[in-house]
Amino acid sequence: MTWMVTGGAGYIGAHVVRAMRAGGLRVVVYDDLSTGNAGSVPDGVPLVTGSVLDRRALDAAIRDHAVAGVVHVAGKKQVGESVERPLHYYRENVTGLETLLESMVAAGVGRLVFSSSAAVYGMPDVDLVTEETPCAPMSPYGETKLIGEWLIHATARAHGLRCASLRYFNVAGAASPELADDGVSNLVPMVFERLETGGSPRIFGDDYATPDGTCIRDYVHVEDIASAHLAAAHRLEGAEPGTDLVLNIGRGEGSSVREMVDRILAVTGRGGVAPEVTARRAGDPARVVAGAQRIRAELGWSARYGIDEMIESAWQGWRLRHP
Repeated sequence: MTWMVTGGAGYIGAHVVRAMRAGGLRVVVYDDLSTGNAGSVPDGVPLVTGSVLDRRALDAAIRDHAVAGVVHVAGKKQVGESVERPLHYYRENVTGLETLLESMVAAGVGRLVFSSSAAVYGMPDVDLVTEETPCAPMSPYGETKLIGEWLIHATARAHGLRCASLRYFNVAGAASPELADDGVSNLVPMVFERLETGGSPRIFGDDYATPDGTCIRDYVHVEDIASAHLAAAHRLEGAEPGTDLVLNIGRGEGSSVREMVDRILAVTGRGGVAPEVTARRAGDPARVVAGAQRIRAELGWSARYGIDEMIESAWQGWRLRHP
């Protein structure tokens, strides 16, 4: 069977494509290239340039490539931008998913792996965030991901869709330097950018109720994220109609922002640089760490890579793009 990866030319999507090919699956990429890079699509993998808002283009891609399953990675993902442009985020993330589901149902495509986010949880006051933790998103971005899960649940009930919604925690690292994250909205590349411009890494608040006063997060290597998508795709291939999984993707281990910054400075050889502590950012919870028991039970998946491997691989990519 052929799997279509929407957003397969982007940072996470490109890793998913490679993992699925290495796992023996046939893949076609569907991407509007608004943030993706056509050069990230491996040789031999078809690339269809189109928007998830374009029903005709989706119908044609599914028909022309005999698509039997979809991994939906495409979407807008910047929390701050979503606050400034909520209508844009709802259109791209919610209407785009609705259009994709309509195309899938019409064509009889019965399997979907959905890239969701830990942003659906908001500010949970728990040591480990499990899939049963109440969802209370604090941004339009998180809202669109939760609404996307609701749309998928309803479609699974009505049409027998086999689906898995994967809630990512904090993604970092790269499988190879050319696939590294070039954005600066995540902590690791954000620190790299500050170092490149001669600045000090920023820590937003050091007065949280944590051991060193800085926020604690669960960081996951992007290769582990990709392997979870492969495991979910394999799980759905033999699943009963109506199978509807919601799974966290995390390591189940927390690292504080200060710990991460110190390790980034060590890897980059900038150990003498002192971080700059600034005011808290609105909406940052003190601790968000994944409970990862369910994904191990359902998919037999667990993370393989640690923090240093994430930072070192990301740094190699940053140096390639910013020599």
